[in-house]
Amino acid sequence: MVFRWLLFIVFILCLQWYSSNAVKTVTKSSWVYYLFMVFNTLVIVNFILQIVFFRENGLMSPYFSYSFGLCITVMVFQIITISFLFVEDVVRVPQWIYHVFTKGFSKSFEYSPQRREFISKLALITASIPAGSLIFGMMRGKYNYRVISHKLSYVNLPNAFDNFKIVHISDFHCGSFDDAEKVSHGIKMINDQKPDIIFFTGDMVNNIAKELDDWKELIGSLHAPYGKFAVLGNHDYGDYVRWDSEKEKEDNMKMLLQHLKDMGFHVLLNESYELIKDNEKIDLIGVENWGAGGFKKKGDFDIASSKVAKEQFKILLSHDPSHWEQKIINHEMPVELTLSGHTHGMQFGIEIPGWIKWSPVKFRYKYWAGVYEENNQYININRGFGFLAYPGRVGIYPEISVIQLQSETT
Repeated sequence: MVFRWLLFIVFILCLQWYSSNAVKTVTKSSWVYYLFMVFNTLVIVNFILQIVFFRENGLMSPYFSYSFGLCITVMVFQIITISFLFVEDVVRVPQWIYHVFTKGFSKSFEYSPQRREFISKLALITASIPAGSLIFGMMRGKYNYRVISHKLSYVNLPNAFDNFKIVHISDFHCGSFDDAEKVSHGIKMINDQKPDIIFFTGDMVNNIAKELDDWKELIGSLHAPYGKFAVLGNHDYGDYVRWDSEKEKEDNMKMLLQHLKDMGFHVLLNESYELIKDNEKIDLIGVENWGAGGFKKKGDFDIASSKVAKEQFKILLSHDPSHWEQKIINHEMPVELTLSGHTHGMQFGIEIPGWIKWSPVKFRYKYWAGVYEENNQYININRGFGFLAYPGRVGIYPEISVIQLQSETT
């Protein structure tokens, strides 16, 4: 552990020294240079201290999150600045080598080709754009709730469910919330949609059930006449923190499930539920978390759907969209609509409706935000209501999905 920390500190110091050359080139004022160095050092040192001394096991306080966010911002600024300086150094190094051969090593020891002020200015200005966006994302983006609506038509949707309105929400990560007024506004936006039913697709907390203590009443105020249904996400199991005993971890899980029940959610744990309206029905199927790679694979669709008829209209709640890709699309029992979350859209990207939808998360997940269709089956991947680790959102904003089901026979 100590060795890894030393490597991290050396790496950070190298980034700081290299990027500071741009500041030194642009300004002749020594105090600006030293202010840059001191500020960057304080940000990194504060983050390290938060991890080593002040972070309570399993809880990510807002202060810790902001420390992490500032650390990421500083590192992004430095790395982008360095990328410009490195390209310039590709030219400067051969100049120095040429000087060695023509003037001799002794005269070249103190010789250094000057940096171009234009390159350093360009580097600092360019680096300021994403760094500024990250700061703005922490200040405004993380509570910039958006309602995104979809209409999906089906041949086999029972007529009673024509124009049935679903609100799909996901990934609250309650331990990250730090502004009750803004979260309350988001909850009001959900209720203002006047949904027939509300589906929550996992990650109510970051790690620990007690994160919900300050938010239970508010989240419990969500209302829909046909109920509220939920499944668990990978963060709900408490797998990312140390527990003194297995019993303590089990008790945490029981507490979370009780909290969900107290808030009015029917939690589906590899099981199904018949939703009846005007003597017609659709089946709701909920699986525990199943994620590709190293994520927990506790979800079992075969067990969950064991009481469901193949021809019945089905809605599946599954936290991780990789489950849909790997286990559902080609399953012998087709699922008309799957609802997922998990990706957060990486909380960073560019979205202009009808023009572009891009995020680095696309390199990890083929299906990562919005509605997709494969084999006449739809999935909606919610971008998340909350945030995790980096306490902000840039370009990919918190989402309230509204899905209106339509019958093609009416």
